[in-house]
Amino acid sequence: MGSIRKWLPLAGFSLMLGTCGAQLVRNAVAAPVTVPIQKDVLKAEREAKSRVPGPDVRAPLPETGSQLVGGNGIVEPAQRETRVAGQATGVVKDVLVKEGDQVKAGAVLVRLVDDVEAATLAAAEADLAAERATLARTLKGLRVEDKDAVAAEASAAKSKAELSASVAGRTEQLAKSGAATADELDRARRQAQADQATYQSLEARARAAEAGSRSEDIAIQRARVLAAEARVAQARANVERLAVKAPLDGEVLQVKVRPGELYSFQGTEPLVVMGDTRTLRVRMDVDERDVAKVQLGATAFVTADAFGARRFSGRVVEVARRFGRKNVRTDDPVEKNDTKILETVIELESNQLLIPGQRVTCFVSATPSSG
Repeated sequence: MGSIRKWLPLAGFSLMLGTCGAQLVRNAVAAPVTVPIQKDVLKAEREAKSRVPGPDVRAPLPETGSQLVGGNGIVEPAQRETRVAGQATGVVKDVLVKEGDQVKAGAVLVRLVDDVEAATLAAAEADLAAERATLARTLKGLRVEDKDAVAAEASAAKSKAELSASVAGRTEQLAKSGAATADELDRARRQAQADQATYQSLEARARAAEAGSRSEDIAIQRARVLAAEARVAQARANVERLAVKAPLDGEVLQVKVRPGELYSFQGTEPLVVMGDTRTLRVRMDVDERDVAKVQLGATAFVTADAFGARRFSGRVVEVARRFGRKNVRTDDPVEKNDTKILETVIELESNQLLIPGQRVTCFVSATPSSG
């Protein structure tokens, strides 16, 4: 019984080793499996149907050979797209353009609600008008009629002062003879002094009227006018910053807002997207392996699926000075997106048919390598 237990593990190991060897021999001599399983067959037979009417046919690519450098590109305006933003947060009041409009630089594209700012501007302009009128009055001084009135008052005061002085003199003579009391003499003298002071005051006012405003008063009023003008400029700037204007001549490519919407200038979305579409360009991704074959001035053409085999001619006008990542990505699942590329700009001879933002396939005449 003990000997059986001793040989039992060895027998189990031998059986397992024989089974593995038999499986290896069977796999080695078996024919390769070439028949796919049923679920893979069904998956391969499925076809995704396009929801776009018409045949789904890709434009045939030309035979490039070694004379052309190919790559993907995207159509853009002459100086790229301009994402026009506002300077303040506010509710959109009016959208004065629509997509496709050609506008001049300075034209108002979108106006934000500016009722409060417009009222402030009107009040500032009224204050400025009042300060300017005051300055004009200060510079001109009193009117002729006012000067005549002041002169007449001074003349009347002079006559009254002379009369009071005469009365005071007679009262003094009477007091010496005992015909007038000391109290009457004192009142006569005080009245003469008061009338003389009134005359001197009106006489000084008459001279001031003839001389005009003081230089200090004129300087103060001019400073008030300047301050009022600054307030008007500030109020006008607050109104103008709510009117978003076109920064350049070009076409309105996209309007991103509608009246009544809240716009925040701190966000990333612009109000309007513009571009100079009089000349179109294509920004092409050139693979790092082909950069030595692309030079400025080289002839090029692009094709687009929408226009079949039609070619749109152009020439290379810019070549970047630094490598970067791909700008254009296709829907090809096997595409490598981590490939380094060099941006190359192709200027097209015609701006018809192609649309900014459209993906195209680019081909540039290759320059032979120098070795």
